[in-house]
Amino acid sequence: MRLEGKTAIVTGGGSGFGAGIARRFAEEGARLMVADINAEAAEAIAAEIGGIAQPVDVSKGESVAAMSEAAIAAFGTVDILVNNAGITHLPAPMEDVTEEDFDRVLAVNAKSVYLTARSFVPHMKANGAGAILNVASTAGVSPRPRLNWYNASKGWMITATEAMAVELAPHGVRVNALAPVAGETPLLASFMGEDTPEMRAKFLSTIPLGRFSTPQDMGNAALYLCSDEASMITGAVLRVDGGRCI
Repeated sequence: MRLEGKTAIVTGGGSGFGAGIARRFAEEGARLMVADINAEAAEAIAAEIGGIAQPVDVSKGESVAAMSEAAIAAFGTVDILVNNAGITHLPAPMEDVTEEDFDRVLAVNAKSVYLTARSFVPHMKANGAGAILNVASTAGVSPRPRLNWYNASKGWMITATEAMAVELAPHGVRVNALAPVAGETPLLASFMGEDTPEMRAKFLSTIPLGRFSTPQDMGNAALYLCSDEASMITGAVLRVDGGRCI
């Protein structure tokens, strides 16, 4: 019960890594808001773990503000924020990615961190405590070809994590990031371009431990960084990548 008495929000919590993080937090005693652009998916996970669901488009300021207001109304306080929602563009030469796809990737993967900070940081500062976890990617550490603007968005998130950590440390707010390798999530096919045995084998050949990351892997790592056990850790980027970035 490492999160007993804590409240947490997980964006993109309706599936994949977000669902794994939400489940793990609930197992450890946290009260959860499962936020997702897919309201039905959020409701399903929330019902499973005894949390509350919140529809949100993390790229829209008014939607993030509504999520913040709903969380404060429901919980009274927010102790943990997990910025997990993310998307990618399909693998392509950098010059062939459409402007629409570029804008969407940066809005969901980068702008969202700004928007949630705008809504939640003042609350955490007032409390003198809080933990923010940004779900980045090995793509931001060791980029793959043909995912250029996705790589860049996750590199932005890593730099933002470090900058936020330095600025918020005097206020008792910790900010860390996870950098997973490709995992068993709805985005896997988009990363690979196509989900075939041959393409899976190609991806797995770059991961020394020989498997994709799982929602459970991410839940365990997120639990540590957001718990009081990690009270001296801020600005860290924990690679959950099976050795991919070595």
